[in-house]
Amino acid sequence: MIPLLANAIEAHGGLGRWNAHQRLTATIVTGGDLWALKGVDQDQAPRTMRIELQRERASIEPFVKPGQRAEFSPERIAIVAADGRIVAMRNNPRAAFARHDMRTHWDLLHRAYFNAYALWTYVTTPFLLALDGFEVREIEPWREGTEVWRGLRATFPAMIASHGREQDLYFGPDMLIRRHDYRVEIAGNFPVAQYVSEPVSVDGFRLPTRRRVYLRGDDLMPLRDELMVSIDLSDFRFD
Repeated sequence: MIPLLANAIEAHGGLGRWNAHQRLTATIVTGGDLWALKGVDQDQAPRTMRIELQRERASIEPFVKPGQRAEFSPERIAIVAADGRIVAMRNNPRAAFARHDMRTHWDLLHRAYFNAYALWTYVTTPFLLALDGFEVREIEPWREGTEVWRGLRATFPAMIASHGREQDLYFGPDMLIRRHDYRVEIAGNFPVAQYVSEPVSVDGFRLPTRRRVYLRGDDLMPLRDELMVSIDLSDFRFD
């Protein structure tokens, strides 16, 4: 593990502490312009996200309506009723995004897959970068105002469902995540810069509660008038 990643993981709570837990639950509220582009009615109602920390699994509820939840793994996405009945399901869900661009409308399973893999990636970073199969290296820092944020490029293994194989992370002087850059492969590969802020302390971890995802220009500058996704998180609970 390169020193930059080791220091970032330690600043966020440490790998030993992370590996001592199995699951994390949080309340999420999402917004932004992406949903309208995708033909999705995204309200501001709080939802409950549950993720597994040691493998890529997630659920979100309520999903679409009360009494339903989305259940995700890289191989399968499903909408499940409270009684366990499968409302809708798709195996190999990533294949369903073939030839999509930023404005291609999504069905409910497209939306569920994107929501779940994105949240799992965000909440488990930077710890997931210590898993087998990841390749990481330090890149040029990013200057934001008076601060210099150190950069790390991660190449994701094929077994992890995420935005794309290559993603960049930037860490502030305290080694906490400040920014996360990537291209959204399943929506035409459009580039974004996600700003990460307002961390809270929970059980020895430092977890950000505010995420704002902007379209990104060729010069790596965020387009502040193009807020694609907003995510606010609260009520973190480990078990």
